[in-house]
Amino acid sequence: MSDTPVSAPYSTPFSVCVYCGSRPGHKDSYEAAAIEMGEAIAREEWRLVYGAGDVGLMGAVARAAQANGAETFGVIPTHLLPKEVGKRDLTRFIITENMHERKKVMFMNSDAIVVLPGGAGSLDEFFEVLTWKQIGLHEKPIFLLSTEGYWQPLEALIEHVISEGFAPISTSSYFETAETVAELVEALRALRAERS
Repeated sequence: MSDTPVSAPYSTPFSVCVYCGSRPGHKDSYEAAAIEMGEAIAREEWRLVYGAGDVGLMGAVARAAQANGAETFGVIPTHLLPKEVGKRDLTRFIITENMHERKKVMFMNSDAIVVLPGGAGSLDEFFEVLTWKQIGLHEKPIFLLSTEGYWQPLEALIEHVISEGFAPISTSSYFETAETVAELVEALRALRAERS
């Protein structure tokens, strides 16, 4: 069992935490975007931080990043090793006791968070980092990659929550949405330049 790493808020190389589905989804464009994201992370010489699975969009983004020479940092809880097919050939492969520890380690070792299409797990991860930002626990940027408008219902829900008085107007400013990987990479590049 690996020890939980303790790292500085900003690691080297620039590390992008990708939350995404452990399933591929029904549209080929979802997997294509995941592959494009992994390739972009490698091309920019960034590090991929993700959930260490080798299935669905998780596997697609990791294999693309690896194939193009990126460093990869994966974190997976013991109980998901069989289900998500833990990808042990990563640059760094961390096994945690539970989901809470997994999310904490991924967050600690990243400079920016990117949410690709996914299900309940991806929503859980997004809302956790969004809530932490809302209450002032971090300032890390959060991006939604809304391939073919995937996250439009989520954005509408957040606007509904705000309009009904359950969140401040500023909540919608705590994340940015990109329609394409190219647009997302440009935003991350600008962020990286600010940190240099």
